[in-house]
Amino acid sequence: MAFPRIASLKTIQDFRAHVAKLAIDLPIDDAMSAGKDAPLAQPYRLPNGFVVGNRFCVLPMEGWDGEVDGRPSELTYRRWQHFGLSGAKFIWGGEAVAVRHDGRANPNQLIAKPEFLREFIQLREGLVNAHKEHFDSADDLFIGLQLTHSGRFCRPNHKKKLEPMILYHHPVLDRKFGVPPDYPVMSDDAIKRLIDDFIVAAKFAHQAGFHFVDIKHCHSYLGHEFLSAIDRPGNYGGCFENRTRFVREIVAGIRANVPGLHIGVRLSAFDFIAYRPGANGVGEPESFDKPYRYAFGGDGTGQGIDLTEPKKFLDLLASLDVKMVCITAASPYYNPHLMRPATFPPSDGYQPPEDPLVGVARHVNVVKQLKQYRPDLALVGSSYSYLQEYLPNVAQAVVRNGFADFVGLGRTILSYPDIAADILAGRALQRKRVCRTFSDCTTAPRNGMVSGCYPLDEFYKHRPECEQLERVKHSAKK
Repeated sequence: MAFPRIASLKTIQDFRAHVAKLAIDLPIDDAMSAGKDAPLAQPYRLPNGFVVGNRFCVLPMEGWDGEVDGRPSELTYRRWQHFGLSGAKFIWGGEAVAVRHDGRANPNQLIAKPEFLREFIQLREGLVNAHKEHFDSADDLFIGLQLTHSGRFCRPNHKKKLEPMILYHHPVLDRKFGVPPDYPVMSDDAIKRLIDDFIVAAKFAHQAGFHFVDIKHCHSYLGHEFLSAIDRPGNYGGCFENRTRFVREIVAGIRANVPGLHIGVRLSAFDFIAYRPGANGVGEPESFDKPYRYAFGGDGTGQGIDLTEPKKFLDLLASLDVKMVCITAASPYYNPHLMRPATFPPSDGYQPPEDPLVGVARHVNVVKQLKQYRPDLALVGSSYSYLQEYLPNVAQAVVRNGFADFVGLGRTILSYPDIAADILAGRALQRKRVCRTFSDCTTAPRNGMVSGCYPLDEFYKHRPECEQLERVKHSAKK
């Protein structure tokens, strides 16, 4: 299925015409504002009182480039310095950091170990110093650390070997990822010990100077799996109260043991059934002949959205005084076109079953509905990278209309670190640096290499992994 590429839409009128042809609801501003009165340049007072300097937020991205023991590498420091150069004033987690070894998504994921405190201080300070150097002050820069356990998608020891820790036996994902019927499920006692690890990791983040921690509940990792654990017996599954006990107990533990540390949650607000390559490699849903009950935020069909429980979850977070929520969706492992719309799939993916702009509009409108429901919460939106040249126009319209408080920047930061600074200054985007969603930043780690923008970042173009990546992509086309 071929869809018009964004780069082929030469004017904002062309872009508007394509959006109209798709019959999707996507806000667009024809003209961009610059200067201190521009919508994207407006400061935002968070519910905790901190004033963030503008409306851009860097989203957390794993680089697969930490050391094997879990400390940052030179590549990690470089990426974080680029976050500081971005011009964004809100840094949501930098990247996912495992709270312990067995929860790593890959053998090079960072770990929040007490013995690495000095390195994490340096990691944060490198970001802050880069920001100060280019933007004079970092007083309005708000930085968090995302804490995670990868659950069903743990690969702590081998890059291609899953060592899952599951909450329940999922009828589709078990089959798709080879989890046998007798595979052990985490016990309630094991979950309680993990909660303690999150609290210790939060204390570590506070000592390293981070303003907040994100208790990750997205992308099919463990926190997200709790939200769909309707078939799990005991205190952590079944009813909504039990499925949210994990986050409630972590928040309570952080409040009691790390006073002064702020808390946020990155949430997959909806999920669909897993997809697989179908005819001509185009994604299609996995077969399942019953109502699909395992998608948090799903409507039971496996391919639709019902925000009843996500709204209930936001109510719960507000009651816990957790009022910063970064909204994302679905999973990179089994339905990536929903999470990060792209023209070109990663090597282990499938061709997009819909125009990626449809996916962008889906994200924007879910965040809009949640913001209208809980205007008191600070909401960050995701999935903007696919917009490419027209990212500024949609971002400004979203913020100007109050559909989200912050515009999240993910993949595009890898190819164009200072894109937010250019937008805020009213400069035209540098077309040769704009992310074209080639998905090499995903294909590389899927094949055991560090993540980066190999097509557009000269630094990664000249690394040995670039040739290796080309061989992988060539083999995948055969």
